[in-house]
Amino acid sequence: MIWYIGRRLLQMIPVFLGATLLVYGMTFLTGGNPIDTLAGDKPISPAVRTQLEAQFNLDRPFIVQWLLYLKGVLTFDFGVGFNGRPIIDQIAAAFPATAKLAIIAVVVETIFGVAAGVLAGLRKGTVIDTTLLMLSLLVIAVPTFVIGFVVQFFLGVRLDLITINVGRDPSWINLLPPGIVLGAVSFAYVLRLTRTSVAETMTADHVRTATAKGLSRGGVVSKHILRNSLIPVVTFIGADLGMLMGGAIVTENIFNIPGIGTLLFDSIRDNEAPMVVTLVTLLVIVFLVSNLIVDLLYAALDPRIRYAK
Repeated sequence: MIWYIGRRLLQMIPVFLGATLLVYGMTFLTGGNPIDTLAGDKPISPAVRTQLEAQFNLDRPFIVQWLLYLKGVLTFDFGVGFNGRPIIDQIAAAFPATAKLAIIAVVVETIFGVAAGVLAGLRKGTVIDTTLLMLSLLVIAVPTFVIGFVVQFFLGVRLDLITINVGRDPSWINLLPPGIVLGAVSFAYVLRLTRTSVAETMTADHVRTATAKGLSRGGVVSKHILRNSLIPVVTFIGADLGMLMGGAIVTENIFNIPGIGTLLFDSIRDNEAPMVVTLVTLLVIVFLVSNLIVDLLYAALDPRIRYAK
């Protein structure tokens, strides 16, 4: 196991370097000079331009800029944004809300999605199965912002059960409705994925053998059906974690949550290139770590999987 983790960590290094190089290049090269973009139509003096270019290393070759940026990432020194505020302070202020939101969304899609998928898979072809499939298809078809506005209108405006504008320092209770909205589409995909996997596993030879031996229905489902069916589901959830962090832009703006999604949206709108690069880099790290955890969970779910040296 230790050898496998070490090998995976080494494989993550070129992926991280390639991803950061691509993101940094797309942000600082494709849009022209960021100083000109920041100034807009307003004139900027040569002295101020020279000072800003030196402050953000824009007067150096591109590869040197990228290497200096990597040095800052490795030392947790992300510098300051074009607005003069330290990037790390802005991220630290926005990250807790998005982290809570993502945790709620993952819990919703994992617990309820797997439970509904197992129920549909065990009752394949019945009214329950058809109803759950139609519900999941409806959730997938409706855009997230529509679901958010519907929840906000009926539960917040009409019934006054939730807080419409969450605001700063939100509690877990206030983040529960937007967290459910954020995880709704993923819940539908997890439901359908679990349902298909369970239905296929039920026809496997080892499941029929376990049933013929007289094992209880619950034991067959938990030990022989569910564990083998969760591998594709865990893969999806691991990849979805980073998408939830980035996809919170819509949900956070609907419920007025000052999180990472809102910060990323504002940074793109205000041409805050250093902040955009840093946030996307953090999402890359989340993707890499979550995929490593998923790979380690495979052996726990399926005893046939072993990690060789």
